[in-house]
Amino acid sequence: MSVAPERLAGWIARFAERHGAIEAVVLPDVVRLDAADGAVAECQVPFPPLRPSRAGHRGGVGDSDRGGDGDGGHQSDGDGRDGAHEGGFRLPPAAAALVSHVCRERTVGVLLARLGGHAAGVFTGARLVTGKVGSRQVHGRSAAGGWSQQRFARRRDKQSAEALRAAADVAARVLLPRLPDLEAVVLGGDRRSIDELRRDRRLAPVFALESGPFLAVPDPRMPVLEGAPALFRAVRIRLLDP
Repeated sequence: MSVAPERLAGWIARFAERHGAIEAVVLPDVVRLDAADGAVAECQVPFPPLRPSRAGHRGGVGDSDRGGDGDGGHQSDGDGRDGAHEGGFRLPPAAAALVSHVCRERTVGVLLARLGGHAAGVFTGARLVTGKVGSRQVHGRSAAGGWSQQRFARRRDKQSAEALRAAADVAARVLLPRLPDLEAVVLGGDRRSIDELRRDRRLAPVFALESGPFLAVPDPRMPVLEGAPALFRAVRIRLLDP
């Protein structure tokens, strides 16, 4: 399942309500929540690593804590909200650090490519700062045989190459000027097209910032690009029942 950053603290609080006291353990790229009844929630850390200095390695809480405990373990998520408390529930330090981490506004590049369509954009938080989409016609495969099939295949290969060059040009135009500001680049579309774009030397510094899950999206038109933050900012959670 996936949970939006703004909903993560509430989700953890409800998990504790259902399963009892929780202990949060920081693993590589994962914060694991171990509940009293044996239930486990493995929360993938988007844009890792989660800084150990803020997360600690292990921490737990017994019940809701309305009185607080001073400043110890308090985390702020960077936008004025309290990352350590959700209502009357005090999050374990590692879980509070995860909430702060995922809610932090960061600048992220996005590159989406499918055969014949492409999109590139720069986001600050969930807001699209700059972006461009494009498409090129690429015919499907022909069922005919013989000389006609060979001619059709050559035409299709030429169209594919032109489409990939157009995608690389858009990626270079949108992402390279913003490279010093980017904390990560998220990729999506179909892997074969993205792998072809890796061959363009101009884009080497873009691919060096690759992070996050590969986004399986349809033809990358502007609404698809604008909806990308809902995918790459979400926290993916794996639930293991007792």
